[in-house]
Amino acid sequence: MTEKVVTPEGDVDPDVPWVTLVWNDPVNLMSYVTFVLQQHYGYDRAKAEKLMMQVHTEGRAVVANGPREAMEADTEALHGYGLWATFQKDT
Repeated sequence: MTEKVVTPEGDVDPDVPWVTLVWNDPVNLMSYVTFVLQQHYGYDRAKAEKLMMQVHTEGRAVVANGPREAMEADTEALHGYGLWATFQKDT
């Protein structure tokens, strides 16, 4: 089903994309975050390390985008790995 979002101007924006965010936390090691990104998403080491460094230095990183249901499932899976993750509409 395509989600319709109406802007204040009355324009319809079909299927606004969603994103999954991973947040920095005081528990997980940087190497573990890299491992999880490689395992769950199949990212190569360079991409996983780049995202991990963004989490570490900026406090969060967008690790995936797509339909709401997929981002919700990703967030739950990342929680299963012990990571702090959320999903939201892409702005």
